[in-house]
Amino acid sequence: IIGANTKVGPNCYLRGSTSIGENCHIGQSVEIKNCLILSNTNVGHLSYVGDSVLGEKGNFGAGTTVSNLRHDGKNHRSMVNGELIDTGRRKFGTIVGDGVHTGINTSIYPGRKLWPNTSTRPGEIVQKDITEV
Repeated sequence: IIGANTKVGPNCYLRGSTSIGENCHIGQSVEIKNCLILSNTNVGHLSYVGDSVLGEKGNFGAGTTVSNLRHDGKNHRSMVNGELIDTGRRKFGTIVGDGVHTGINTSIYPGRKLWPNTSTRPGEIVQKDITEV
């Protein structure tokens, strides 16, 4: 599903159960798999987002990559109320709050959460949840 006034750039690959809200922009050569992207969010060119949820009014800088697969074949775990919980999922990307911005070439580890209105610097590797602005 692609919402009204959403623009998808050339050479994009939208896979699986992907839903993109209204007034979004998906840049050139972006791959999106099994994601929910809420309205007014942009994903910059040359990015990959898989098995993830992106909130409203966010911007993924060019080259942002979301990792979604553990190399040991185990289920992903995620911190919930200070406790590491098994998600029951072999593939799990990221949960991103409203108003989140990533710098170019940000890499996000599987299962990490970026809380509302947080951001990353260019080239940052997100190894833990980002909870503070």
